Amino acid sequence: MSDTISHQLPTGFQTTGITCGIKESGKPDLAVFLSECPAVSAGVFTRNLVCGAPVTVSKQRVGRESSRAVVINSGNANACTGEKGVADAESMTARLAEGLDCDPEDVLVCSTGIIGHFLPLEKITTGLKQVLPQLGGESTHLKSAAQAIMTTDTFPKISSREVVVNGKPIRITGVCKGAAMIAPNMATMLSVIMTDAALTVQQADRLLRHAVNRSFNCVSVEGHTSTSDTVLLLANGAAGTGAVEDAELGGFSAALDQVSEELAQMIVRDAEGADHFVTIDVTGLETFADAYRIAKVIAEGPLVKTAITGNDPNWGRIVSAAGYAGVDFDPLAVTLHLNQTLLYEKGQPVDYDEEAVSKSMASGEVHIELNCGTGTERIRFWTCDLTQEYVRLNSEYTT
Repeated sequence: MSDTISHQLPTGFQTTGITCGIKESGKPDLAVFLSECPAVSAGVFTRNLVCGAPVTVSKQRVGRESSRAVVINSGNANACTGEKGVADAESMTARLAEGLDCDPEDVLVCSTGIIGHFLPLEKITTGLKQVLPQLGGESTHLKSAAQAIMTTDTFPKISSREVVVNGKPIRITGVCKGAAMIAPNMATMLSVIMTDAALTVQQADRLLRHAVNRSFNCVSVEGHTSTSDTVLLLANGAAGTGAVEDAELGGFSAALDQVSEELAQMIVRDAEGADHFVTIDVTGLETFADAYRIAKVIAEGPLVKTAITGNDPNWGRIVSAAGYAGVDFDPLAVTLHLNQTLLYEKGQPVDYDEEAVSKSMASGEVHIELNCGTGTERIRFWTCDLTQEYVRLNSEYTT
C-alpha cells in the first residue's frame, strides 16, 4: 500500500469526497473529480452485457475535448435498474453540471455497490450541492475522493508519477477502488486517472487501452466480470507542454502504464480475505493472446488458488491448468519455477526441497514462472489465493 497522503493532483484538477447518506454505515459515498478547464477524455468499460446505467451514459460521452468532471457514488451500483437508472445517472450529471456551469454531456458518471436498487437521488442531489464548495487541489482532497469511492476496500488506492514532456514536467495521478468480483475486461472496479498533459482524443484512447490491457485486464481474484467496471482518463493540458507528438509519447505512456499497474496490484493486494499475492509470468508462447489465455486460466483455477492458500507447491495443478487453457504448445517444453525454485523441467518434475518452497509461500508472496517453449511472447498477470474468509465475506454480502 502506498503513502496516499504524498500524492499530488496534476495542475488544474480538484477533487473531494463527502458523505451524502447512501451508505447505512455513514461512511463517505460521493466523490467529484474536476478539471478546471476543458479536458480530453477516454474510457474503457466492462464487457459484461448486463452493465450499469452509468456505464451506458459515460460510454456515450467519452472521446470529447470538453470533458469537465467525473461524479462517482458508492454504496449503490445503479445497475439492473432499467430506463429509470439511466435517467438517474443523467440526472446526477445534470445536477453537477449546473453547479459547474457546463454542459451535462461534459460530465461523466460512475456508481458502485449493490445492484438492483434505485439510487436515492434526493440524497445525491443534496450531496452535490454540498460537495462543490469542498473541492480542492491538496493531497487531502485527493485522499478523501479515493475514500468516497470505496465499497469493500480496506484502504484508498492512489498512484502517481511525474515525467518530462516537451521539456516540462507533467503529472499523472490515478485513484481506483476494487477488492472482489475481480476479473479481466474488467473487474468490479472504478478508476479515474488525471493528467495535465495535452493529449488528442486519439492519443488518450490509444494510451489508456494500452495501459489497461497490461494492468487492470491482467488481474483476477475469482473471474467474475462485474456490471460497473470503468477506467476514465482526463487530460487537460494545464501543464503547458503544448501538443505532444506521437514520437515523444514513450515516456508518458510508460508512466501511465506504471500508474495503472500499481493501482491494479493494489486491488489484488486488497482482495477480500486473501492471504497471498500471486504474480504469474508466462513466457515462450507464439502470440500474446496465447500467453494471456494461459495466465488467466492459472490465475482463476480454484485448485491452483486453494493450493496457494495452503502453501502447497503443487506443480501439477499449475501445469495441468496450462494444459486445459485451449492453447497449443509442446508439453515436453514446459518448465516451472515457484518462488525462484525449479519444480518442473522439460515436461517432468525435478527434485526440490518441498518444505523450503512451502515456507517461502507462507510469506504471502508467490511468484509463478511458467515457460512453455521458445516463442517470444510473454505476459505478467496478478491474482490472489482463495480462502475460507473470502467465501464467508461474499456469502454474506447482501444478507
